[in-house]
Amino acid sequence: MVANRLVRLIESHSEELAESLVKKLHTSERTVAYREIPAHELKTAVREVYDNLGEWLLSKTESDVELRYRELGQRRATQGVPLSQFMSSMLITKDHLWAFLRRESISDGALQLYGELEFLQTLTNFYDKAIYYASIGYEQKGKAAKVA
Repeated sequence: MVANRLVRLIESHSEELAESLVKKLHTSERTVAYREIPAHELKTAVREVYDNLGEWLLSKTESDVELRYRELGQRRATQGVPLSQFMSSMLITKDHLWAFLRRESISDGALQLYGELEFLQTLTNFYDKAIYYASIGYEQKGKAAKVA
């Protein structure tokens, strides 16, 4: 199955993908607040997803994604990361994976290309849900701060 091949490709390169993503987040003008978050913390969070991407895409439920990314949104809000910069970080993360797959994956025919497109749609849906639930986490943190 094409999706399995692409998942394994990402999982087997998770270390280098995480390192290069952290560098992007620490140097992008769209994610300036991330410079205050230690590289090892960001790398650990990214590797957790990359190392288990197959599980996240193929077997985790929407509730699992909701729990993980609501917590992440709350954590980044607590760390003072503006919501716009968090959203930029998620888009950079998704684009980073897409670019990697474009560089590393070569289709051998129409069926394989269709499988790759289907996988990329699944990946996009995952990040769309993650962004949505993380923004809810930000909103919850903001409401809690107003009450306190």
